[in-house]
Amino acid sequence: MFDKKPKLKKRRTQSFQIMILGFFALIVLGALLLMLPISSKDGTVTNFADTMFTALSATCVTGLIVQDTATHWSIFGQCIIILLIQIGGMGVITVAIAITMISGKKIGLKQRSAMQDAISAPHLGGILRFTSFILRTSFVIEFIGAVLLMPVFIKDFGLKGIWYAFFHSISAFCNAGFDLLGIREKFSSLTSYSDNAYFNVVIMLLIVIGGISFMTWTDIKTNKYHIKKYSLQSKIILLTSAVLIVIPAIFFFCSEYTNEPLGKRILYSVFQSVTTRTAGFNTTDLAQMKESGTLVMILLMIVGGSPGSTAGGMKTTTIAVLFLSAIAVFNRKNDVVAFKRRIDEDTVRSAGAILFIYIVLFITGGIAISLIEGLPLLTCLFETGSAVGTVGLTLGITSSLTLPSRIILMFLMFFGRMGGLTMIYAAVPSSANEVARMPLEKVTVG
Repeated sequence: MFDKKPKLKKRRTQSFQIMILGFFALIVLGALLLMLPISSKDGTVTNFADTMFTALSATCVTGLIVQDTATHWSIFGQCIIILLIQIGGMGVITVAIAITMISGKKIGLKQRSAMQDAISAPHLGGILRFTSFILRTSFVIEFIGAVLLMPVFIKDFGLKGIWYAFFHSISAFCNAGFDLLGIREKFSSLTSYSDNAYFNVVIMLLIVIGGISFMTWTDIKTNKYHIKKYSLQSKIILLTSAVLIVIPAIFFFCSEYTNEPLGKRILYSVFQSVTTRTAGFNTTDLAQMKESGTLVMILLMIVGGSPGSTAGGMKTTTIAVLFLSAIAVFNRKNDVVAFKRRIDEDTVRSAGAILFIYIVLFITGGIAISLIEGLPLLTCLFETGSAVGTVGLTLGITSSLTLPSRIILMFLMFFGRMGGLTMIYAAVPSSANEVARMPLEKVTVG
């Protein structure tokens, strides 16, 4: 009877280790495939350092690149990249279980537990149905997104635009930020479509839908517009996501793009707010942003998307719990409450630990790259914020960084996709139940 909790902790530790090893194995396989001569347009072997960075960025749905996706990689190489993005967005465990289900093999408790941890599901029951829901939802939304993007891309690229539509739909839904428009005379990322409201809205919808938890979409599907019936997590995710879109958009509208016409100013501001937190596409020149705007973008990138979604980062629920905890302290209340529900103390402690880990890694990485490369600190912090938030936005320094700086970014990208607690729980063995508690003594803070 008393062994249940230690066994559960051990099983969860193993699940986290499986997730990390699965992602790492996929990254190495992707890097090796990208090294093949058929993967590059000129038929040469791309060095392992570049392919490893590309494969890791794609699998961790980040979007930082050292080789231009459009001009360096062949169609085969681009297919490898988009496949890595798809698997990385849905999760290695999800895809592995889906393959097992299709093959008709029995899925044991260990695999179900790993799936539960991978998608942040609250219960183990119905996990296979939920896996099926994730796959169906992802493919349907990506297909619809591609169909909606086809008229725009076919107009500019002919039949090749069909491939462009599917690539960008998957990349946007998975919050990856990879694009095929490249660094060319006419096109540079999505800047050539900055004034196309239709295109911008489709991309933004794909980003937002992908950045919201699959569990939340299950809630929406089951309960429709009866928001009161949603789980507490879904309510927090929806409210926090809305706030993190609206408030930054207002900030960008007031501080940036002041010389643009009203329509463009609104479009640029909203797109910047949406893409900064999760996706990594850009429709305007980021180098022209003011320092205040750059700093706000860094903070949004660190927050990232929602747990159990295609996005990485610190997560919307983490920042929401910390905000609610601060409110409780200010009001001198013992419990952290949201929507008339009390939030578990372990969750509050975990949120504080996650914030601490992300801030330390983000700042340490930025300082280290600044010292190594001799670049301005804010520019390097933007890069590390983009990496740890798995966003993919850059001020243009990624491809020129030396190997030590790239390794720092690779670690941050992997950490940001896996999640802080996942990495720690996988590395630190679970301890047995605490039988005794140390004496209590007060410490003054603040």
